[in-house]
Amino acid sequence: MRLWAISDLHLASDANRQALLQMPNHGDDWLIIAGDIGEKLEHLQFALAHLTKMFAKVIWVPGNHDLWAVPEHQGAQPLVGQAKYNALVDCARSFNVLTPEDDYAIFPGTNIVLVPLFLLYDYSLRPAYVTLAKVIDWARAERSVCADETFLDPTPHASRVEWCANRLAYSLTRLKKLIPGSQTVLINHWPLRNDLINIPRIPRFTPWCGTVETEDWHQQFNAKVVVSGHLHTRRTDWRNGTRFEEVSLGYPRQWDTDRGMTLYLRQIWPEV
Repeated sequence: MRLWAISDLHLASDANRQALLQMPNHGDDWLIIAGDIGEKLEHLQFALAHLTKMFAKVIWVPGNHDLWAVPEHQGAQPLVGQAKYNALVDCARSFNVLTPEDDYAIFPGTNIVLVPLFLLYDYSLRPAYVTLAKVIDWARAERSVCADETFLDPTPHASRVEWCANRLAYSLTRLKKLIPGSQTVLINHWPLRNDLINIPRIPRFTPWCGTVETEDWHQQFNAKVVVSGHLHTRRTDWRNGTRFEEVSLGYPRQWDTDRGMTLYLRQIWPEV
């Protein structure tokens, strides 16, 4: 039995959708999906309808694209903010998929606790000389402003910063209830550490990549592995004895569609 992970499926792309349908059956294996399946609930439904048949258990966390306020159908009113997130959670649960709102699972045959997180970002991953009030202008100067500024509505929260703070507090409360000494796999769409962000094409995109508040969570919560996506830079890093896996697939131009999506599954456990 193995634990796999992938993120950033971006199923608005027909090539990615067709590749997903070719994913073979993995028997008793489990799968982590670390966000950005697509912008619509239909994309999540499409993915989970197939993947829950191909894997014994699926764990899902949202990404920023999943939370975008876009209409499901022409002329329809889009779901926004917390309402969109709630609808995504309800959709995942309808397929018996674990979400950041559910009890943590232990991967069979181990004592490793799988911890799906939804933490968002708070613009704190910016240079010290850039104030929060000026961070958008700073990013705009190099054409690095995230489309979330148009599409990710934080309602009913006053801002994405406030929503992030709410999610951090909620998640910390749950994590602190873990049995002391528990080993974890932390799962979040956005990376947990600033020093793992390497996006030279858009270096001023970092404010939309997480929060400084999680820099030591891998140590604080005894993580064997931390899984994230968002950056579209597949890689493995190590910090303080913890393995960090960026597991993005990405847009068709960012992966070899001729080789199939299965090749891009990252094995999280057992360690390889």
